[in-house]
Order: sequence, then C-alpha cells, then structure tokens
Amino acid sequence: MRRTASKERELPKRGKKPTSYRRIVTGNVNGKSVVQSDEPLLAYQFKTIPGYQHTLMWINPAIPDLSNEQRFDRYPDSVVPGAGGTSLHFVTFPPGSVFADPAFDAEAAQEEALVRLRGLADHFEKEDPGMHKTDTVDYAVVYDGEMWLELDDGEILHLKRGDVVVQNGTRHAWRNKGTKPVTMLFFLNGARARETSQA
Repeated sequence: MRRTASKERELPKRGKKPTSYRRIVTGNVNGKSVVQSDEPLLAYQFKTIPGYQHTLMWINPAIPDLSNEQRFDRYPDSVVPGAGGTSLHFVTFPPGSVFADPAFDAEAAQEEALVRLRGLADHFEKEDPGMHKTDTVDYAVVYDGEMWLELDDGEILHLKRGDVVVQNGTRHAWRNKGTKPVTMLFFLNGARARETSQA
C-alpha cells in the first residue's frame, strides 16, 4: 500500500543519526605491516524502511591476490561475492511491525534494496518476502538484540546476542519478531553453486 499523507498512518521516524563503525585496514609497505586506513563508516539508512541500516564494511569480489594492495574504492556491482570472494556487513533490522504498518510501501522498499543490496535483493522472493538463497557460506552473528531465523517448512529458531549461524547456501529469512532493533554481523564467503541432480 502506498504511503499516505495522514499523520496517523505515517511510519515511525528514523533515529537521530545512523550508526557508525570504525574500520581499520592494514597493508604492506616495504615488507612491513602498516595501517592503510583508519576511518569511521556511516551506516546507510533506508529511506523506505525506518530503522533499517546497512553497512558494507569490506568486499573482495573474488579470491584476493595479496601481491597487490587490497582496496575498496567504490560500491560494488554486487554485495554478494563470487566464488572465493568475501564480504562483511553490519545490518540493523527494525521490528517486524514496521513492515506490517499499512503505510509501508513494499514496492518502494524493493526498489531501494535493488540499488543498495544489488546482487542480494535480486534473490528476495516475491511470494515470501525476506526469504532468499545465495551461493555463499555465511557466518551470521547476532551482534546486539534478538533475531529469529526462518528456514523451510516454517522452522523458526530464536537467536540471542552472541549466537552464530553458519548458513550453507540454504533458503532462509531473518525475522525481527521483537519490539527493538537487532543488529547482525554477516560474513559472506562466495561458493560454487550447488549441483542439482539430473532427472
């Protein structure tokens, strides 16, 4: 449903400012380890989903070659790495009530996700929003808050701070069934696609 002008149906306001994370990158100069960069990264706040934040900390689209300086100079064509590559993400999920609000515009949210989360949002299922599967092995850490992991056949696991999920290229969705935001840390490892059996 499209957003209306009615104040009663407006989505909740976003926080005063987005979260920031300190990122330190090391490198080699004349055979010695040095700090290549040390800077805060500001989380991207979705305009169409209040409270939803994403920070791409680093990405190697493919197997890194350590004989060359590792750099992350521009936003990638895909936040999902190819085989042998990796990517590291902080994601803050708002409570599920944000998506249940009558003023929530699912179409606009999908359009924004296709830009910010390209390569990942393409895999979100239209019939079951949030469910997706990628050719990656993911290490998912509950950094702050509580999260619910949904798998096939309606299986749901309740996760708490410090819990770790190893996602082996399986279909899943992350659901925040609580009343507070939850922040997750995702480390994606690009993998070869699972072979399907021939009929």
